[in-house]
Amino acid sequence: MALRKEEIARKLLHLFALLMPLGIFYIPSMAFPNSWMVPISVLGFLLGGSVLVESLRFRIPTVQKYFIMFFGHMLRTEENKQTTGSTYVIAAALICSLLFYHHKHIAFMVLSLFILGDAVAAIVGLSIGRIKIGKKSLEGSAACFLLCMILFYTVFPHMPGVLEPWGGRVIFIIALISSLSITIFELIPLKISSKITINDNLAVPVITGGIMLLLETVMV
Repeated sequence: MALRKEEIARKLLHLFALLMPLGIFYIPSMAFPNSWMVPISVLGFLLGGSVLVESLRFRIPTVQKYFIMFFGHMLRTEENKQTTGSTYVIAAALICSLLFYHHKHIAFMVLSLFILGDAVAAIVGLSIGRIKIGKKSLEGSAACFLLCMILFYTVFPHMPGVLEPWGGRVIFIIALISSLSITIFELIPLKISSKITINDNLAVPVITGGIMLLLETVMV
């Protein structure tokens, strides 16, 4: 496997997606009227715009031409004819902001874990991956898991308010199972049938968020 500069650019661009979990968690705590509506409204607007562009580019050749002109260097081959991963990430962020409205720390953590874990898995897998598992690699998955655990113990404790529902500390079992969930579901295609597969950009944060909430309910 070879790591192309286009893939690096793609993953670096995805880092801007970290603004979504940051906004979901911190904007509602700001002291201005209806601040809680801001992240949901912004995500809804972004998702609507993204879906509109995706729909138009598949129907109107001119739109597709300009879309490829501006973003084609960052698209994977299958995304020339399919919805891009970024649209699914925005959808996942919106769903998490709604499902975990009363547990914003969970939305923040699962989205951050997935965005960064997915990026590292792709970069490591394409650069040094040797043991293939489907279209991905064991080395990439190991890097994803390791990064998730690092985030739990070196980043999240220093993010104001994130671990308050856990008494200000990292709960090892939750960190471990959540990291494994991100890693496993990012690695294994989530197939409903032989013809239908749920995009991992959409499914992984939502599934892991549900697992984290369940563990928190039992253990905290």
